[in-house]
Amino acid sequence: MVKIQKRTESNISVWFKHLDESLKHGHKPRENMPYVTISRESGAYGNTIAYMLAEYMQKRERRQDAFWAVFDKELMKKVMDENKFPEGYKKYLDESAVPAIQDIVGEILGVHPPHETLVRKISETIFHLAWLGNVILVGQGANIITQRLPRGVHVRLVASLENRVKHMQDIMDISEKEARDYVIKEDRNRHEYIKRYFHKDINDVSLYDIIINLDTVALEDAVRAIGEMVFKGNETL
Repeated sequence: MVKIQKRTESNISVWFKHLDESLKHGHKPRENMPYVTISRESGAYGNTIAYMLAEYMQKRERRQDAFWAVFDKELMKKVMDENKFPEGYKKYLDESAVPAIQDIVGEILGVHPPHETLVRKISETIFHLAWLGNVILVGQGANIITQRLPRGVHVRLVASLENRVKHMQDIMDISEKEARDYVIKEDRNRHEYIKRYFHKDINDVSLYDIIINLDTVALEDAVRAIGEMVFKGNETL
């Protein structure tokens, strides 16, 4: 997993470098290229599958100019850099719906801009990255933001609470109770985030092209299924 993540993170640099070179030579920016969005329950291997998928896509790409990159935490960094936000804003860019009164007070005191403004900036960055293509976008309502943009595969990852708690307990090295509290809180935050800012139900099956139950599907099989959907979609366009 560490090797996959490091390799994919380096692909982010290659991805931007290739785009910059295209622009310098007057080429039209890449558009209508394939992309993937991943919505996930907490502890349902969202980042793991994203990085595995990037490696899978890279190995099977026949286009020389295709470099696949994952944007999860890197997405937040890009939003921060593009908008020149102070480092202190970073904690407000996660998938949590800030209570209205807290948001108002924070804005008045100059702690941060309205959370809706931050969500809009995140959404603009997500849409632009998807438009350029060859990206895997994790969370942040990416499937809703890009729903009118063609050539995307929108994925939802789910698993039983017990298995998700066990997974988080293992990777975070915490107690079963701490892991359960964490998973339940994260699920609630993500649900409220989508409900408040996009007026959608994160569990609405119509928002996704494929929903994968990781209790019954192996990680490798999940990655293969998503990858084949991407490649098959390209063949029909």
